[in-house]
Amino acid sequence: MNLSTEQIDRVVEMAWEDRTPFEAIQFQFGISEPEVIRLMRIELKPSSFRLWRKRVQGRATKHAQKRSFVKGVFKSKMQRTISNNKLSKR
Repeated sequence: MNLSTEQIDRVVEMAWEDRTPFEAIQFQFGISEPEVIRLMRIELKPSSFRLWRKRVQGRATKHAQKRSFVKGVFKSKMQRTISNNKLSKR
């Protein structure tokens, strides 16, 4: 696994997100789920890794086959519309 620092940061960010499946990481970076877990173990503090692993393990949204939807984007009710590359103020 030969990834740049920026790529490692992006993989960690994608793995941390609840709605990004491992398959998306594999498609984009060529890293399998066990390799992502190994990378997270190296990059995160031990306590952070344990929290992440506990949260992700068995989560349907992290595995494309377990998802109940094919397409869809989660949008928080708190999120406002984006205009001119600026987020609207509350």
